Amino acid sequence: MIRVLVVDDQALVRAGFVVLLRSAADIEVAGEAANGAEAVALAARERPDVVLMDVRMPVLDGIEATRLVTAESPSTKVIILTTFDLDEYVYDGLRAGASGFLLKDTPPADLLAAVRVVAAGDALLAPAVTRRLIEEFTKRPAPTATPARLLDTLTEREREILVLVARGLSNAELAERLYISHATAKTHVSRLLTKLGARDRAQLVMLAYETQAVTPGSPDA
Repeated sequence: MIRVLVVDDQALVRAGFVVLLRSAADIEVAGEAANGAEAVALAARERPDVVLMDVRMPVLDGIEATRLVTAESPSTKVIILTTFDLDEYVYDGLRAGASGFLLKDTPPADLLAAVRVVAAGDALLAPAVTRRLIEEFTKRPAPTATPARLLDTLTEREREILVLVARGLSNAELAERLYISHATAKTHVSRLLTKLGARDRAQLVMLAYETQAVTPGSPDA
């Protein structure tokens, strides 16, 4: 059973998500929170598998709440609920530890699928979100915090896969592109996570840009 915490300051929005989540046999609602502070407290107590996190909320916003939740409970995955006018939060959300992003008008079936994907340990980075992330990197100064030597432990194939992950490819797409099995693609990604100390694919995307394995505007981006 996947336990989900719903966080949104609008009661009607929360209620809609709760009804949808409870319609799925494999999902259980672990609680509801109306602001980031409540979310942090509830997550610490309930230890949900997934948090659906709004961005703009009173008391404590969704980005800082995400940072605190993932720091307290690394096994809890956060999906940030966003809208097109909140593109600037994509970068900050990933830095805070979010595992994915969803638009609030996402079709119900897609939202349930997203919860399952993130609960299983994958990141939810749709191509549109990845493009916005790249645009955000383009606006920022060249990275200096994460040295490129972090990539020295990677094999040539692992570097290639890191670049493709940064472009938003799923394991199935990696397998098709590289003519390898789905299981092999998954193994390569798992090794990347271990070697780079990343919690999920979302962090791999961040690291790919911070180490300049991929640079905004390059053919690889």
